[in-house]
Amino acid sequence: MLVTHLVAKNWRNFKGLDVDLRERQFIVGPNASGKSNLLDVFRFLRDVAFTAGGGLQKAVKQRGGVSKIRSLAARKDPEICIEIHLSDDLNTPSKWRYQLAFVQEARGKRQTIVTRENVWKGSKQILQRPDEHDAKDQERLTQTYLEQINANVDFREVAQFLQSVTYLHLVPQLLRFADSIQGRIIENDPFGQGFLERIAKTQEKTRKARLSRIQNALKVAVTQLEQLEFERDEATGQPHLKALYSHWRPNAGWQREDQFSDGTLRLIGLLWALQEGDSLLLLEEPELSLNAGIVAQLAPMISRLQRVRGRQVLVSTHSDALLNDPGVDGREVLLLTPAAEGTQATVASDVDEIRALLESGMSVGEVVLPRTRPSRAHDLSTVA
Repeated sequence: MLVTHLVAKNWRNFKGLDVDLRERQFIVGPNASGKSNLLDVFRFLRDVAFTAGGGLQKAVKQRGGVSKIRSLAARKDPEICIEIHLSDDLNTPSKWRYQLAFVQEARGKRQTIVTRENVWKGSKQILQRPDEHDAKDQERLTQTYLEQINANVDFREVAQFLQSVTYLHLVPQLLRFADSIQGRIIENDPFGQGFLERIAKTQEKTRKARLSRIQNALKVAVTQLEQLEFERDEATGQPHLKALYSHWRPNAGWQREDQFSDGTLRLIGLLWALQEGDSLLLLEEPELSLNAGIVAQLAPMISRLQRVRGRQVLVSTHSDALLNDPGVDGREVLLLTPAAEGTQATVASDVDEIRALLESGMSVGEVVLPRTRPSRAHDLSTVA
């Protein structure tokens, strides 16, 4: 399934958000405009949907509470609301609509309280909360039906879809020095500290097939790399990746992941994530640490793997190289623009001037990214 439409109210940077989404969606905007916060809508719903993970209360607490989530532009409206539309493809009506709205309890325990939870299957509404049971027991409104197995039976497909949302923003230092840091790994490991264990837990045949494809890509992108293999340390049992680089001495060019460059580690993480499933994939600035020549190939690579896996990919980026690919359509780009009453989100091709320039043959990178640059960026070197 695909998320074909997103509506949000009072979510972080956004007082109001109402946008269509494509199979491949690039999110661009200035620093602090809300790119990460837009992606976090889907991470939040995933956290709520985990039936054994604490649900709504934990998802809100992890983000610092309702006051930290609620938009500063909300003024006197205390309610935060998210609504997603799910379809099998872009050309069919919504198969599902899920809406969740909540506030913080005004007094007492200051818990998060569900004000609305609605589900539509096609055009038929199959859930409307608060319901008669909630009226008899207000404590029920501290939980969503989404997070309860016995309550979401009629729309479990939605819950399972959200539970499978994937986010990976691999931080090379966390992976390279995982043993030294020995810190607590954040739930779902969004920053790749346990990435090697993730690979190790994959069925062997699948793991070998994925690493073989990654090896073929790395042989093109990484100078002198010839082989990529998975192994376990014989003494400790710890999982490792090792790569063979061309060297004048036979077998002298093997290196483990703690010797890989940041770009190599991030590229491995990206390529693994793209192969990992068919669920919604969230990528945050995948161009970091990568050579511009490699970045220029990310958009077509994502598109090619999408055709194989059929998964939807949302990508936040600042990269000219990524968006200069001629295959990137203006409908695939969501432009975030900060304003006094919260960030505005606009599909790039819906802006007349942008559409005209794209139709004249200019690339999205040439037309859209200049609009995301601070107007006084040229003054930075004189004031720092």
